[in-house]
Amino acid sequence: MTECAIKTGTKVLTKGNYAIANAAVLAGCDCYFGYPITPQSEIGEFMSGKMQELKRAYVSAESELAAINMVIGACATGAKAMTSSSSCAVSLMQEGLSYASSDELPVVLVSVMRGGPGLGNIYPSQGDYNQATIGGGDGDYKLIVLAPSTVQECADLTYKAFYLAHKYRTPTILLADGLLGQMMAPVEFKEYPYPEIDNSSWALSGTKNHKARIIRSYAPSADNHCEFMKKLYAKYQLIADNETEWEEFNTEDADIILVSFGSPARNTKSAMKECRKLGLKVGFLRPITLSPFPTKRISELADTAKKFYSVEINMGQMIRDIKLAVNGKAPVELINRAVGNPPSVEEIVEKVRTGSGV
Repeated sequence: MTECAIKTGTKVLTKGNYAIANAAVLAGCDCYFGYPITPQSEIGEFMSGKMQELKRAYVSAESELAAINMVIGACATGAKAMTSSSSCAVSLMQEGLSYASSDELPVVLVSVMRGGPGLGNIYPSQGDYNQATIGGGDGDYKLIVLAPSTVQECADLTYKAFYLAHKYRTPTILLADGLLGQMMAPVEFKEYPYPEIDNSSWALSGTKNHKARIIRSYAPSADNHCEFMKKLYAKYQLIADNETEWEEFNTEDADIILVSFGSPARNTKSAMKECRKLGLKVGFLRPITLSPFPTKRISELADTAKKFYSVEINMGQMIRDIKLAVNGKAPVELINRAVGNPPSVEEIVEKVRTGSGV
């Protein structure tokens, strides 16, 4: 099966990339601009047919630079617009994301990670955690970053990405990896569960019914720019207060907390269950929003937990945020592979078991 049925209330066996694309259409995506790169090319493939069928805008751009700037232009009119890409190609979009943050535009970017640095390879990776959560553009800005762990969440969090982007007028990234993008599983496509956001107060929709508007990132006055940045960071704090999301299991009595996001979280959760069978008090926490990060909750758990492990497919990136949250209350160690398949259940259990002296 190469694509899903555009219907709600149905369950379809599909891969993560198609789940994302299908959900984007159901979320009301008006415009898609993209440039193909493995392992996310199926998103553009799906959109090339479905968007034209539905009389919506689809452009296969000449480059990633063009794609992100097309999204910026469409979002300035209040449209629901998105692009999708991967790793080295997302690197080319960093300036655009910085501009979109300053312009307060609801850009949606789907980033399906592959191995790096540079061109790297097409195998799954989580090496773009820093790229997404810290950003490579200039200036002080933050993005909302959502990390699915299942194919079902690929669809559900695509809905949420559009909603949060427009609710807060801020660029939002759906951060998946090559394993999730190619993995197949049953997905139920529900009705878009969020209210539509009124953009009539700011969108560039012509001057027939209102005075002329300008959307720009340039601030000629240092004082005015300082005031704008205070406003921007007040919004980021509001997002952190209201939208930070995670799931956790068996943390009430846990001496050891396993932290993982994305596809490795599946093995990590299973490893937690195996450790419990061995009599080890192990809990599990999965950040769903990587930005804002569940810093407060991890800090609370650090008051009682004796050790944390970060399980990642990279050389250790999320571990920095865990250490900042733990703030020296407990040691934090890394269980990782640089690229490819995530650490196995057996590898995780063995590391925890030996680290506990069992």
